[in-house]
Amino acid sequence: MAPGLDVLFCGINPGLVSAARGHNFARAGNRFWPALHESGFTPRLMRPEEDGELPRYGIGITNVVDRASAGAHDLTPDELRAGAGRVAALVERWEPRVLAVLGIGAYRIGWQRPRAAVGLQPEAVGGRPVWVLPNPSGRTAHYQLPELVRLFRELREWVEDRRRRR
Repeated sequence: MAPGLDVLFCGINPGLVSAARGHNFARAGNRFWPALHESGFTPRLMRPEEDGELPRYGIGITNVVDRASAGAHDLTPDELRAGAGRVAALVERWEPRVLAVLGIGAYRIGWQRPRAAVGLQPEAVGGRPVWVLPNPSGRTAHYQLPELVRLFRELREWVEDRRRRR
């Protein structure tokens, strides 16, 4: 976290590999880092161990739920709703330009928006716009890397447009 972030990416919860390594999106096959780079958020492909460098690119990372698990399916709706409240408080405190939630299912349950779709949401969280993206886990086969890159790029272009307007 840092003040003045463009995007606060919000994962669902740390996987067991990420928790053991102490870095975000650390499981081999996770497509967060390639999508981040190929969409233009970072000038090079970064490694999970470099997640502390992201604020220099206007990016922060948090999770809806802090508890590590083998998968998001291990989380309860109560955990997701409580985590959504915690994330809203973080967003209100740090005021990123946008909150990007990585996981449509977690967003639908946590923020109680059962019809939410990928993209910019009509509701704000913590007073800031929300953009929902697919979960970049390699276990999520619905979205392949080219589609993730396209969606991440749409977010980046939206952020750049907002920055130009101010």
